[in-house]
Amino acid sequence: MPVSFVYKNIYLDMASIDLNCDMGEGMNNDEQLMPFISSANIACGFHAGNADIMKHTLEAALRNGVAIGAHPGFNDKKNFGRTEMQLSSNELYDLITYQIYLLQKICDEFNVRIHHIKPHGALYNMAAKNIEMSKTIAEAIKDVDEHFILYGLSGSHLINEAKKINLKTASEVFADRTYQNDGSLTSRNFSNALIENENISVQQVLQMVQKQSVTSVSGNTIKIKADTICIHGDGKHAIDFAKKINQTLKQNNIEIKTIQ
Repeated sequence: MPVSFVYKNIYLDMASIDLNCDMGEGMNNDEQLMPFISSANIACGFHAGNADIMKHTLEAALRNGVAIGAHPGFNDKKNFGRTEMQLSSNELYDLITYQIYLLQKICDEFNVRIHHIKPHGALYNMAAKNIEMSKTIAEAIKDVDEHFILYGLSGSHLINEAKKINLKTASEVFADRTYQNDGSLTSRNFSNALIENENISVQQVLQMVQKQSVTSVSGNTIKIKADTICIHGDGKHAIDFAKKINQTLKQNNIEIKTIQ
């Protein structure tokens, strides 16, 4: 909930947003990114990373007061989990639960719990448009722990199916990706999928937080719900983007905080 202040009988709301980053993917910049974010999505060894990287990333998150999330993806390190794969419901269920348990085992060593789950790459984008996949993912997450928060694309089936089973959700938007008219992300197969200009990224973030909308590549204004903003840790300008976005949000009286 926003924090309200009263001055001469006028109520002013201080907006807040969660700032998350995909990490533990072997990019060697996790430590530098941590001070600027509030939530970390840690790769669970399938699309990237391994047990040692997971542990080091978790330790860095704890040092910086950053919430810990599992970032399960397809078992496909060759393509960084960004190539579509067709799995049965049972295979998908096991894929999700196994990766969550891998991270939870490491969390148990530090007496901390996983805060959220965010699917990765092709798995995330396929589920966003596929009801059955979204249903299976939501059920798998809830079966492990009903208190987990599912991070999913704003307006997607992932969010809708999780809500149907009373799993808490966070609608996610992206600081470094462009959008289509239906609210989906532009495929990485296209040259305009990524935002690599810092100023354009910052302006998109402010629009998403302040106006709950985003401008598509066609110039249309798309309504979205922004609970959490993602910065990709493997992005070419990840550290610069994270620092600038953090500074700009604070300058605009937008608090960066983990979703409770």
